[in-house]
Amino acid sequence: MVRRVLAVWVLGWSLAVPVRAQQASSTEGALFLLLPVGARGVSMGRAVTALDGPESAFWNPAGLTGVSRHSAVFFRGGQSIGGETTAFSLVLPKAGVGAMGMSYLLHDLGDQELTDANGNYRGTISVRNHVGAMSLAGAVMASLSAGMNLKMVRSRYDCRGNCDNPGTTATTYALDAGLQLRPAPDRPLKLGFMVAHLGPALQVQDIAQADPIPGRIRLAASYDVLTLIDDNPLFQGWLSFEVQQRLRDRGPTAFYFGSEFRAGEADGEDMLMLRAGAVLHGDVGQASGNVGLGIRYERFELSVARGWVVSGLEESPPIHVTLALTF
Repeated sequence: MVRRVLAVWVLGWSLAVPVRAQQASSTEGALFLLLPVGARGVSMGRAVTALDGPESAFWNPAGLTGVSRHSAVFFRGGQSIGGETTAFSLVLPKAGVGAMGMSYLLHDLGDQELTDANGNYRGTISVRNHVGAMSLAGAVMASLSAGMNLKMVRSRYDCRGNCDNPGTTATTYALDAGLQLRPAPDRPLKLGFMVAHLGPALQVQDIAQADPIPGRIRLAASYDVLTLIDDNPLFQGWLSFEVQQRLRDRGPTAFYFGSEFRAGEADGEDMLMLRAGAVLHGDVGQASGNVGLGIRYERFELSVARGWVVSGLEESPPIHVTLALTF
């Protein structure tokens, strides 16, 4: 009975993500790789592949080229499919060379009590997913930058107590590769391209149980529309649009829309940022609309994002917080 309860619970979680995923294939594994990370990306509806910044380690590593100062970034947020994500990223740029980053992500689904046929407590099951990444980025030419992530991906199921099955671990490796282009130096237009999550299948016990990881391809564009009204450098208004498709088993295309209003010098220490975004046919059952606020003061930057339309397992829209320190 204990083994059956464990198998049913693990299988229930495995099926929960594809059921809630509007675009994810039912044969894919490691769907937690599709979860959004970072308040800026979440509040802009994930339409950030063409933008730079320290969050780019989780969106498009080519964007790390635009980071001019050493940055340590902490991420925390709930997920609409369940669980919470905690992540950390360290970005170390070097003028004239590029940037290197190191990141870690934990997706914690929490604990579930395991009982026998009589309802007696036998143990506790926990499910945690881990991603460790090394990022490299640099300028290929004045208007083109490139970046890549090398990632180790691990999913761990543990049972503590009087358990017939103490747990299972599945591990694989993945690669992200991205480009960012400014096609016209005199125009505030940015283009982004990204191939995400390339790698061998996530294998639990044998080849028959290995599921391919969710490879994706993304195309994005971003434009500062405020330059059409006023060329004041203290104000920027970026509109972003992004499309995403699976690399295998093509399905409906996902569309992402984002906006970010900035007040302050682009390279200055103080800035206010207002953000909003929306997702149409997204990968994971997240809020379809999001809003956010960012404040940069001297060496610190705080960003908060919240969904305003709920679609998922959470009773209330998840909140994401990002805290960055430059040094």
